[in-house]
Amino acid sequence: MQMFADHSFFAWLIVMTIPAFILGVFEKPIKYYGMFASLVFLWLALGHNTVALTYLIVFCLLEYTIIQIYLQLRLGGNRSKVLYWLFLLLSIAPLATYKVLALTGNPWHIFGFLGISYMTFKVAQMIIEIYDGIIRKVSPFEYAYLLLFFPTITSGPIDRSRRFSKDLNRKITRSEYLELAGTGLYKILLGMVYKTVIASVLYFLMKQYGMEKDMTGVLIYYYTYGFYLFFDFAGYSLMAVGAGYLFGIKVPDNFNRPFISRDINDFWNRWHITLSHWLRDYVFSRVTMSLMRTGLRKRRLTIASIAFMTNMLLMGFWHGLTSYYILYGLYHGVLLTLFEIIRTRSGLYRKYSKKKWFIIIEWALTLHLVLFGFFIFSGRLNVLMHWRAW
Repeated sequence: MQMFADHSFFAWLIVMTIPAFILGVFEKPIKYYGMFASLVFLWLALGHNTVALTYLIVFCLLEYTIIQIYLQLRLGGNRSKVLYWLFLLLSIAPLATYKVLALTGNPWHIFGFLGISYMTFKVAQMIIEIYDGIIRKVSPFEYAYLLLFFPTITSGPIDRSRRFSKDLNRKITRSEYLELAGTGLYKILLGMVYKTVIASVLYFLMKQYGMEKDMTGVLIYYYTYGFYLFFDFAGYSLMAVGAGYLFGIKVPDNFNRPFISRDINDFWNRWHITLSHWLRDYVFSRVTMSLMRTGLRKRRLTIASIAFMTNMLLMGFWHGLTSYYILYGLYHGVLLTLFEIIRTRSGLYRKYSKKKWFIIIEWALTLHLVLFGFFIFSGRLNVLMHWRAW
């Protein structure tokens, strides 16, 4: 969500980064100033929208209350799974409410503020790790800073509370900070090139030549949209990561050359990494472990298939409740399931998987399957199907 013009944001970022840079060079804590900068950002982004700002405040207070109540119950020795699921569902209830009401246009704008999807996963991670006994204390300041940290509030990357807290509280030497700041500036500049140059060119080509409903227009859209989405989103993520570095937080990277992936599993280790790894750690692995304790424990392929479908369907719902987001999740669930079957059952795959010609074919197939997934994600497939039906 672009809250104000790019040039205004960059100018604001430069001005607000100067005190952080001075603090870092003199080996002083940056976190309190970082919180101040995040609050200024929120005011600039939402100050004109008191309804959204109010819902953001209500969300933060509500989620903190849920976390603290469950933490006290858990510290008191309560390991009830029913209670765990109750508090986990309560933590995602505001996001679910927003997603459902979005189908009706959400005229009351209930929980309609920037970053709710990303904040919810951060809160859910804390609830899950409280149940696991890993988190035993949640500082109100660290909680608020994690959720409101301005570089990542709108579109991630999705950081995790314990990793964030470790960065927040460690003392950074001058040399470490200067190296961090240099890397951060490089990521910001590279992100600007991705987003304002490459993504802009691809968007122009897509809009200028790819909107016709004939085969040429469809193919141009098919090949430009996925690359546009990458350079736009990866560009933003690079700038967010770079800005985090300047404030002393080593925000995790979100992309790692996804279009060189040789298979669909490799793709999800390279694309929107913080989301895919969040789902892997808190959904896929837990579904797998739960099924391993049932009568299915000897049917590993069945377990993997159920876990993949559950994992990717949730990913689709996380993006939104519209049909093309859900279909996108199902599509990737099927791809991951089919690849797992081929990888574990196909003698031909095991025989040729390390051959150069096979790797090239596998890469090309994966690329086109991924691009078709983005075609679904964009909603263009729905438009074409309705047009054909009409």
